[in-house]
Amino acid sequence: MFVIIGAIIVLACVIGGYSIHGNIYLLFQPIELLIIGGAAVGAFIIQSPTKVLGQVVKNSFRVLYAKGTSKAEFLEILGLLNDIFTKMRKEGLIAIEGDIENPEQSAIFAKYPGILKNHHALNFICDNLKVIISTNVTPHELDDIMEFEIETHHKESMMPSHSIAKVADGLPALGIVAAVLGVVITMGKIAEPPEVLGESIGAALIGTFLGVLLSYGFVGPIATNLEYIAEEDMIIFQVIKIALVSFVGGAAPQIAVEFARRVIPSGDKPGFTELEESIR
Repeated sequence: MFVIIGAIIVLACVIGGYSIHGNIYLLFQPIELLIIGGAAVGAFIIQSPTKVLGQVVKNSFRVLYAKGTSKAEFLEILGLLNDIFTKMRKEGLIAIEGDIENPEQSAIFAKYPGILKNHHALNFICDNLKVIISTNVTPHELDDIMEFEIETHHKESMMPSHSIAKVADGLPALGIVAAVLGVVITMGKIAEPPEVLGESIGAALIGTFLGVLLSYGFVGPIATNLEYIAEEDMIIFQVIKIALVSFVGGAAPQIAVEFARRVIPSGDKPGFTELEESIR
């Protein structure tokens, strides 16, 4: 919603401010937009492997509905981990095998539907718990394994943002290309009256205007938004990692989730008492 509001503000301020003293009709140059937009899409296809193209199309829509991870979602993660750790401590490591093999059918996971919907976090939790119950892994080794996995996931999550950012960087130059083509057309009208030449030159300059506006007003901010989304996703994995490493290191379930709570950003971090009441 805020993305749409921001786009409306950009258009309203730029076009509205220009229309006070300028001829708004001159801004309507569909051919310039075709040149810039078509060239940008073509360059994007050239620079992106098929996998990246799919990720960009899939993730671009996230800017419209992504709300970020809330305090309630962090409490769900910490509550789930506390329940799992408690069961492992009371009944033994192997007691959670059925839960992590089929989390959709697990009574523990069923209490936390938000985690079941987050497939990346769900797989991360289950895969690393399988390592814990099947091997005698040390906290240091587990920390390294998860850190490599988080880094790989982060690089993959950043691909759409980086790809769109490169398109944004190229849009001003493509705007210049459209402007130069407009000047070439104007030179073919050199014998026309000054008012015709003026309108033609103005139309040519719209290419530069559109390239810069699209880059810094729309495409660039979308890339930045996707980057923030990817960075926020990382926090969830870090929270899970701290809890698992702490538990393997010998911390009690409630202490392990408390250590994990500490890495949550202040805006969404539940208080100590709030977490204690949630997991009680």
